[in-house]
Amino acid sequence: MEELELVVASAKQEMDAAIKHLDHAFQKIRAGRASTSMVQDVMVEYYGSPTPIGQVANVSVVDAMTLSIQPWDRTSIGAIAKGIVNSNLGFAPSNNGDVIIINVPPLTEERRRDLAKQAKSETDQTKIVIRNARQEANKELRKLEGIAEDVIKGAEKDIQELTDTYVKKCDDNYKVKEAEILKV
Repeated sequence: MEELELVVASAKQEMDAAIKHLDHAFQKIRAGRASTSMVQDVMVEYYGSPTPIGQVANVSVVDAMTLSIQPWDRTSIGAIAKGIVNSNLGFAPSNNGDVIIINVPPLTEERRRDLAKQAKSETDQTKIVIRNARQEANKELRKLEGIAEDVIKGAEKDIQELTDTYVKKCDDNYKVKEAEILKV
């Protein structure tokens, strides 16, 4: 019986991780407001090695449409600006020698639709991960020996209920993000 519980718990852990990944992905999809998460994955060429921007500078939100990036080493300001441009985020950084300023442009209707599609794609990928976790858990259940068939069927039902719950979470999170993106 303990083996059954471990299989179900493992599937739940994988599904939790998938939802966390979806939340992280949604943070990167901007909804018209400046956020430090917009640039957190930008890599900067720092002393010859790619480094996350958060490790070479302090990123802060000045107002709803402006980000400020204060490098810890002033000589890296050009590399940071280059990293932002190369990241294809659509930002045009400007600097005054001490600080890089990013003015977040307002989203066009077309860009909003593109971002909504991107959010939908992330949601669909997460659902696939959740369903794969279900599939793996069911395989593990079938490998177990010495356990009655009806007990395994009950565990499979539990895993399916977990799957349904997590897929619904994905859809609910997407609806919230889509409304946020499309709100003008």
